[in-house]
Amino acid sequence: MTKQLQQTLRDSKAARWTALIIVSFTMMWGYFLTDAMSPLMTMLEVEMNWSSSDFGIFNWAYCWFNVFLFMLIFGGMILDKLGVRITGIATCALMVVGAFIKYYAVEYISPGPDAGYIFGIRTQVMIASLGYAIFAVGTENCGITVTKVIAKWFKGKEIALAMGIQVAVARLGTALAMIVSPLIVKRFTMSTPLLFALVLIGIGLVAYCVFCLMDAKLDKQLVAEAEAGGEEDEVFHISDLKEIITNKGFWIIALLCLMFYSAVFPFMKYATSLMENKYGMANTVAGWIPALIPMGNLLMTPLFGGLYDRKGKGATIMIIGSAMLIGVHILFALPVLNYWWFAAFIAIVLGVAFSLVPSAMWPSVPKIIPEKLLGSAYALIFWVQNIGLGFVPLLIGWMLNEYCIVGERVVDGQVFKQYDYTIPMIVFACFGIIALLLAFALKKEDKRKGYGLELPNIK
Repeated sequence: MTKQLQQTLRDSKAARWTALIIVSFTMMWGYFLTDAMSPLMTMLEVEMNWSSSDFGIFNWAYCWFNVFLFMLIFGGMILDKLGVRITGIATCALMVVGAFIKYYAVEYISPGPDAGYIFGIRTQVMIASLGYAIFAVGTENCGITVTKVIAKWFKGKEIALAMGIQVAVARLGTALAMIVSPLIVKRFTMSTPLLFALVLIGIGLVAYCVFCLMDAKLDKQLVAEAEAGGEEDEVFHISDLKEIITNKGFWIIALLCLMFYSAVFPFMKYATSLMENKYGMANTVAGWIPALIPMGNLLMTPLFGGLYDRKGKGATIMIIGSAMLIGVHILFALPVLNYWWFAAFIAIVLGVAFSLVPSAMWPSVPKIIPEKLLGSAYALIFWVQNIGLGFVPLLIGWMLNEYCIVGERVVDGQVFKQYDYTIPMIVFACFGIIALLLAFALKKEDKRKGYGLELPNIK
């Protein structure tokens, strides 16, 4: 009887990989909407009269509630207290609400000053930003929930591979946004990509509800397994958070995450504009080069995750990825080889770096923090990360508007501002340098504390 109880749903390869596919599908469409407007900066400038500062404010909104109202921190504690089912459904619902508000603002609110201003920001920009902020609460907390789902369903198994695949599928959503959004806008309207994403996120919500049925069955089996083994179920208490905030290794990972992602995600927001301004590409195809970055994740992140599962070397993988990140942004900053094929090569290298670090970083957290606190731990990391995701695009937008306009360019009879991206690329390279130093510090801390970051995950 005891032997039978030890076989739970997550011991079935088919069951745990099915669960992964479902939650990854949901996250993919969340990532699509996250970057649906990233390749549209030039189009927004012409059709909606958005400045680079407006675009920066819009992207800054991603952290309004998550950072300033600590919604990520609360979300993590709610996740540890209520579990992945209730938290996941609630966060998916928030994504739907935020996506609708964002769509409504772009489709129905006048882009001109006649619609008025809210806190000195044009109404359309402000309402779209509000929708994006609400959506961000949903998608970031959903990301934490999905990460804990994988840690739960793949405990002691292919956890890094599973997290790598989830990241890869999510990045597919980003790649589709970079490629498809400009084409959809050319064929329809500026709001159509947002409507498309809204429908698909709704489908993702339904898919997550299906996963919840599987997870409920697993929980019953885990309770029975614990009772058979005479184990007590671990309960989350607020006082347990001290175990996280006093952990030096945890904070090194959190800051590494902040610096690394500050050099990648905000760059993606402006990458299409970079391709247009530095490499002379048309807007309808400029998004294809940045799309190579997440597309590379489709193969590389699961590959490196599988390598970490079997061979270890998690801290070393993060060092290599951070070093590559520095080289990429320096090459983008240098005034050499301004050809699309060279930009494509650099983007592929960035895609490899973008695969290396996440494939090792996220699966390393369960080696440092107990499972019952993983929701809060990931939430705190995401909160720190969101500081960069919000403020860095705002900083870059301000820099472009104040210091990087070097003239005008005419494309198909339309006049656009000409930007020099040297200063922003240097800023991104500096983030990479700090990330590299933190990666070395993490390896040193691992040797001191014996977390096992350099050891394989599969036991």
